[in-house]
Amino acid sequence: MSRQIISTDRAPKAIGPYSQAVRAGNTVYLSGQIPLDPATGELVGGGFEAEARRVFDNLLAVAAAAGATLDHAVRVTIYLTDLGKFPIVNDIMSGYFTEPFPARVTIGVASLPKGASVEVDCILVI
Repeated sequence: MSRQIISTDRAPKAIGPYSQAVRAGNTVYLSGQIPLDPATGELVGGGFEAEARRVFDNLLAVAAAAGATLDHAVRVTIYLTDLGKFPIVNDIMSGYFTEPFPARVTIGVASLPKGASVEVDCILVI
């Protein structure tokens, strides 16, 4: 099975040795996105809600580059440095996905790259 690398300028460039996404067959694996502005490569300001929206906007852009939407997601993983933000992420996520919702796990972590407070990755099936 061949792999196709997915990339877009509408999402931040990778900050390490990885691709924004990889398609293998009809499955697309989106790398974790933190709240980086694609234009500057810097964390967005505006508080946690703005950060979470930027993360989902970045994922949406990568999904679009793969010819998909977030409604193609079958699995989402959310990493939070503060699990108290769980209800906020739920509210924001509901604006990016429609029912039936994908499977999901949320994990509390001590820290994330660049001091981000949230990171999300997902798997799409097209």
